[in-house]
Formats: sequence, structure tokens, C-alpha cells
Amino acid sequence: MKDDMLLNEVIAKARSWTKPPHDNETRNLVQEWLDGCATDPEIREALVDAFYTDLSFGTGGLRGKMGPGTNRINPTTIARATQGLANHLRKVHGPNPASGAWRVAIACDSRHLSQTFAQITAEVLAANGLEPWMYAELRPTPQLSWTVRELGAVAGVVVTASHNPSIYNGYKVYASDGGQVVAPEDAQLVSEVRALPPDAEVPRSPEGIHLLDASWDEGYRKLLTSFRLSEDLVQHGSDLPIAFTGLHGTGALAVPAALHAFGFRNVHEVASQAVPDGAFPTVESPNPEEGAALAQAVDLAQECNAALVMGTDPDADRVGLAVPDGKGSYRLLNGNETGALLVDHVLSKWQEAGKLDQPSFVAKTVVTTSLLEDLASHYDVEVRETLTGFKFIAEAIRKEEGKLQYVAGGEESYGYLVGDAVRDKDAVQSCCLLAELAHELERNGHTMLDRLAAIHKRHKAYKEGLVSLVKEGREGKAQIDAMMKDFRTSPPHALAGEKVVEVLDFQMQKAVTPEGLVLRSLPQAVSNVMQFVTEAGSRVTVRPSGTEPKIKCYASVSEPWDGSESHDDVMARLQERVNAHFRALGVT
Repeated sequence: MKDDMLLNEVIAKARSWTKPPHDNETRNLVQEWLDGCATDPEIREALVDAFYTDLSFGTGGLRGKMGPGTNRINPTTIARATQGLANHLRKVHGPNPASGAWRVAIACDSRHLSQTFAQITAEVLAANGLEPWMYAELRPTPQLSWTVRELGAVAGVVVTASHNPSIYNGYKVYASDGGQVVAPEDAQLVSEVRALPPDAEVPRSPEGIHLLDASWDEGYRKLLTSFRLSEDLVQHGSDLPIAFTGLHGTGALAVPAALHAFGFRNVHEVASQAVPDGAFPTVESPNPEEGAALAQAVDLAQECNAALVMGTDPDADRVGLAVPDGKGSYRLLNGNETGALLVDHVLSKWQEAGKLDQPSFVAKTVVTTSLLEDLASHYDVEVRETLTGFKFIAEAIRKEEGKLQYVAGGEESYGYLVGDAVRDKDAVQSCCLLAELAHELERNGHTMLDRLAAIHKRHKAYKEGLVSLVKEGREGKAQIDAMMKDFRTSPPHALAGEKVVEVLDFQMQKAVTPEGLVLRSLPQAVSNVMQFVTEAGSRVTVRPSGTEPKIKCYASVSEPWDGSESHDDVMARLQERVNAHFRALGVT
């Protein structure tokens, strides 16, 4: 009965998609679904999955598969999202100022239809009397964040699905500070979209759209060079051999130019992945979190004897690293290891320069390594821990303006930011600063792995892991919901032989014992995240992904290390503890 009611609701929604203003291809496909849904289970499931819900803002804005339907990214959902944004901006900011219309900056990545969706966004905003400023070609997400601030815009939009597979696209909305919208503004924006009549025709106009020219690229690169910390690099540049891949995205255009401006003269780019292409034809997934995405860059590194391998995702807000392992091969670093190297480098240099003499902080999310807390303590700076999603780090930066100086921070998902000129993770900046660190280390006869081992010896050795379980469609969402309910109502009392001493429930905003005794409240906003802390200091976290149909499971373990045994041996032992936690959780 419940399924029948849902199907009837879906059919009613879908019928409006068989009429104008939807294009003929969309109308014909939806009609085929409607004609076949009574007799073909696969067609029925395709119809239901496309219409059973509306896309909503998650950790990375709107994100979904491309195709017809309210649960898909398509010209209609893009136009409606933009009309909702225009209505929201009018309510918040009122009529246009006397000096001109309210400005909105727009950019897109290399995905299929991204430029089309960006043009639709600009035309809807223009039709609503706002002033769109658009990059005519693909540009990195962090550049858009900076542009919002530089332009004095009231908002920004990036059309991207970041690291998702090629069948996805998305729509990120930025506030006037250059950070993605957060509560309550995200909910207000969603309500404006949902308030639109289902059959409402959204106005569009090609008039009044401004194009952002090459001077804005030059301005962004100038900003990047201002972050150089090595005087040697400033004075002499570096012939450090670097292998890089932009994985068919915006990084292919932005990163080599930025590295050159920074002072690096020996950058080798994977030629087959240097051409923007929304099909991402040379990789299964354009996600630098996955080692396979860097395979061609590692091959290139072997040929040119590179000291550093770097790869960025399609919108250039994430970067993956591989470094020489001293045994003739390359070792992939995880996002926590890269983040620790970057943050330690910046804190060390800022301390030398006297830039930490004022109250300062670093930022991390609840699933990012606690090593960042150790680093902050070592350099006598504070820590702000946020929910997952870089928009919450941007929110922390905004809240602390005028009180604490933001130095650096990042997420375990390969996204980092130094300084507050940009308000989203910036892989272009990260590539430059990580290359700078590799340059300094090489000049002193050391490697990135040497530096990581030194950090572990100074504090504790840390190892983290991630298991993602893909749960597609409506049934997958129900499975994820059931798993989270189970973790919440029946939390583990022990994991891999380690007693659980705290259960952090970010949805209930409280930390409790496994028996339910309340220990303290949690300062973060409400979020569907569960974290289990053991007596040995291990942290195991589960949460639904806000960008993909996955439930994500994280494990972080640590132990003191005095250097009496090899770093490789201690890391191997910690890896086994990580694996044991996943087995105990039942996800491997």
C-alpha cells in the first residue's frame, strides 16, 4: 500500500515533465517511463528514483546524477535552484543598491553540461534583476570563492560535482564571505525553491551578463604567490621534478600555471589527462582519494624521477599526493597525512616569521586526524573542530574574524586551506605549498616521509582509514538510515578489544557512555554522525555521505613512537588496528 501511494505521487509529479517547458528529449524519456512503469520493474524503479524526492543541499551543495526528474541535475532543477536563490537574495538584501545591481559570481568545471548549467544560472539571475559575473570557461572552485570576495558579490555559484563520477553534476552556492551557505541560510534557500509552483516557468534573459576576463586569473595567481614561505624559492626558484595530473578538470589549467608563478620550473603534466573532458576517459573515477586516479601520474613520476606526485579533482578543491618511498617506488599519502605535513609546514614558517604572535587557530572536522590538535598545541595555537564539510570550517573562520587569526586547516578528504583570502578548500594553493615543502626538504637532504616520521616521533604515530559502502537509490537510502539507527540505538561497548568510553551523537548533540549516561553536550550543529571513542584513544565514526549514495566509516588510531623501531613497522601495526576496528564495526 505504501509503495502504491508513493508510485501514484511519483506519477503525478512526472506527468508535468511530459509537457513544455521541458525539452523534447526529457519529455519523451519521462513518457517512456510512465508508459512502462506498470509492467517493467526496472523502469518503475528508474521513474521512482528520479522523482520520489527533491534534491536538497548537503555537505557539498546540490549534487546528483544528471537526467530528468526532481531528484536529478538537469536544466529544470538548475533553473529552479537559481530562481530560489534569486528570491532568497532579494529577501535578504532588498532592492538593488543605487550603485547598481547586486552581483553574483559564477563558475563551472569540465563536466558534461556544466557550461550549459552555468549559462542557465546567469540568465535566470539576470532575468531577476541581479548582475551575474561569469567565467566564460571552466575555473577552480577556490578561485570562485576568492572572486566572490574580490567582486563584492552577495553570492556565488559553482556548477560542479567535485570528485563524483561523470554521471553526476552539482550546484554549490556561496555566501558573500566566499564560504558555502550554511544553516540557517541553506534551509531558507531550499524553502524558496520548494515554494515555487511545480509547473512554474522560470524567467531567463541573456542580457546583462558580465564575463570575467584573464585579469581575474592573474589576480588569483598573484594571491597564491603571496603565500610563499621559502626565501630560497622566492629568490632562485626550483628545478624540483614534479609530476602532476588535473584528471581532465580545472586543475589541468590552473595548477601548472600556479606552480610556475610560485617558482617551480620542472613540472611534468600527464598529457592524456591535461585536456578537460567531462567523461574522464582515462580514469574510473576522477577522485584523488582513490589511488587508481594517480596511476598515470605515478608512471610519469617514474620516468622523470619526480620528487612529488600530485593530482587534483575536477573542480580543483582536493589534491592527492604520492611521494618516493626510498625503495624505487611511490607511496600514496592519505588525506590526514598530507594535511598534517601541510599544517606543520605552515605553522613552523609562520612561527619563524612572527606571524603566530597574535592569537591564532587551526581548523579540522570531527573525522580529521587528532594529530592536527597535537600540532596546534605544539605551536601554541587554538583548534576549532567542525562538522564534516569545508563550509563549516569557512563558518568557523567567519565567526572568529577579529578575534582569532585563521592559519590553516583541512579535512581528511584531501581538502586544505591556508589563510582566509579564500573560504573553501584550495587544491591549487595546496599544490604550491606542498611543492614548496618538498623543495625545502630536498635542499636539506630529507623527504616528505622523513618529515612525516619526525612529526609522528615528536607527537604520536597516527594512522587512519576509510571504508565507504555504496547504497544506491531509494532502497540504499533506507539501508543507510537503518544502519545509522542501529548504531544510534545499540552502540558498541567495545571495538577490536578496546573498551568504548564515549559515544558522540551529533544528531542529539551529546556525548554519552555506551550505557546512555550523558557526559557532556556537543557544540556543533545537528548532524547525522556517530563517533565512538575507545579507552586507547581510537576514534571510529560513521555518517551518511552528503555528496554520494554512501555510508562512510572512519577509523583513527595512534600510539607513542620513540623511533626505536622503524616507522614502517609502527605504521603497519597501526594499519592492522585500523582494519580490526572496521571488522569489529561489521563493515569489512
